[in-house]
Amino acid sequence: MLERDLIYSDINAFISRQASKDTLRFITCGSVDDGKSTLIGRLLYESKMIFDDHLAALEKDSSKFGTQGTNIDFALLVDGLTAEREQGITIDVAYRFFTTDKRKFIVADTPGHEHYTRNMATGVSTASLAIIIIDARKGILEQTKRHAFLASLFGVEQIVLAVNKLDLVDYSENIFNKIVSDFDIIQKQHLFFTHVKAIPISALKGDNITELSDKTPWYNGPTLIAWLETIETKPISDRALRLPIQYVIRPNLDYRGYAGRVASGSVFPGQKVKILPSGINTSIKEITTMEGPIEKSAEGSSVLVTLKDNVDASRGDMIVDSKEPPEVSDQFRATIIWMNEQKMIPSRSYIMKIEGGFANLVISKPRYKVNVNNYERLPADVLELNDVGSCNIALDRNIPFDPYNENRTTGSFILIDRETYATVGAGLIEYALRRASNIHWQELEISKQSRSEIKSQVPCVLWFTGLSGAGKSTIANIVEKKLHANLRHTMLLDGDNIRHGLSRDLGFTDHDRVENIRRIMEVSKLMAEAGLITLVSFISPFAAERDAARKALVEGEFIEIYVKASLKEAEKRDVKGLYTKARSGQLKNFTGIDSPYEEPKHPEIIVDTEKASAKECSEIILSYLSEKGYV
Repeated sequence: MLERDLIYSDINAFISRQASKDTLRFITCGSVDDGKSTLIGRLLYESKMIFDDHLAALEKDSSKFGTQGTNIDFALLVDGLTAEREQGITIDVAYRFFTTDKRKFIVADTPGHEHYTRNMATGVSTASLAIIIIDARKGILEQTKRHAFLASLFGVEQIVLAVNKLDLVDYSENIFNKIVSDFDIIQKQHLFFTHVKAIPISALKGDNITELSDKTPWYNGPTLIAWLETIETKPISDRALRLPIQYVIRPNLDYRGYAGRVASGSVFPGQKVKILPSGINTSIKEITTMEGPIEKSAEGSSVLVTLKDNVDASRGDMIVDSKEPPEVSDQFRATIIWMNEQKMIPSRSYIMKIEGGFANLVISKPRYKVNVNNYERLPADVLELNDVGSCNIALDRNIPFDPYNENRTTGSFILIDRETYATVGAGLIEYALRRASNIHWQELEISKQSRSEIKSQVPCVLWFTGLSGAGKSTIANIVEKKLHANLRHTMLLDGDNIRHGLSRDLGFTDHDRVENIRRIMEVSKLMAEAGLITLVSFISPFAAERDAARKALVEGEFIEIYVKASLKEAEKRDVKGLYTKARSGQLKNFTGIDSPYEEPKHPEIIVDTEKASAKECSEIILSYLSEKGYV
């Protein structure tokens, strides 16, 4: 009985049959108008998984939006957005499910246009196989190379080279062989696929999709659907256990469970495991799912486990096989795929989302970026939208990981902007940097508390931020003089002074501004350790860097002071003549003119220098310090 008929006659039997099948996730990719959506629509149609009302809607839409005259336009089954139908191109990633008697399939149709490279990366990240579609009339294009590169980069090992639209070249064997030969050269030089299967097809006409076509008697291989049904995917049963902890469940004092999704391997009672990054050894006591206790859970399952011992484990930690643990590090070489309109800024702090947890991450200047159209490595200072680059990254804590080519789940991460919480990039871990294992914290016998007590003060960092000319340095000087007169131990770090020494190598690009603040953040942290009251007077225009400085210090040590003045007022003062030069184009990247200033959202102190004198502003700050117990 056909799958479609079984749905109507015996739904329980249909569900049972589906549960016994394995699932193949694959992606279709190729250049614009190569026929990706048409191919998926044809697969859905031929598998008899389109319901009657969907088919009726498809016939209606084909007459309105279709490109095939009175015939069915199979692409409309996948291109669901109005803009896609009007333009005739795929914009977003579309996932579709279909099934045959032998296997279940989840297919992702991804955009072909270069502007949507990030969408293609999203689709390929979970695929086991890629169908790279090539228009027989055009041959291999730059977009073909780009999609092949991304599929290879994301660990897809097997691909189908579907040479489409053969009906438009009279089913030419020579054209087919030429395309296959050209791709073989690219594969051997630049890609890492373990198997490439070339199939001549016409998605529109149905040639070699589900049945071998009499139009290609020179082809004696399988149909596309036959190949998809029988191809073997990489076995996962022998991979080591990786169970990131997502939640700690404590309904009462006598129970502690750890919930998460098994990223790889299997978990069973009695299994000897290790908690990372702490390295504590224990064993699995019990495994529970929504259905109750079970004896074994495989990869991809969501489980709740209890441990034999009462150990210190929390969200973001990982339960792993004690015999085959992953590495632990806080510095890595990684491939970054940038997915945001705003370019990546080296030295800026981003949030790293890894399986089960988060970490703060700083990306160094890219080692290089890859021209994904010809595989050339290019020098780069930053990464922009759709760029792929190699970078070193540093985290604020150790994490357990596997190289991406060994485990996609524990070797990948996403990047989140600290201010907007938008996903700005994705990363693939290559390996830990050796230098990370050679550097250790040296325990010091004199503590911050001891240094502070001998000075009879509470260490803190007064971070003055505002436009050039707002009055930061003037107010900071007055505050320090009064603190000094009261026998407080202080240090004033002024933006101009620092650029004569520590930051003399930096300019005023966004990258250099971020690096400048990173250096000052580290210096301020050291001075807080010394027990000092540190005054930092910098424009520090970006909220992300000020937020990073706050997080680098102990809670309560960072006091953000917004020295407020309008741009008009700051320009009126302009004692250094900087705004005049910026307006005339002599000074580039000047804050407030051609570089933005992001006002603090929740500063501890706001002083408005248009409404109060510098002396009055300083009194406001000193009163705050006194009321909060800093002095």
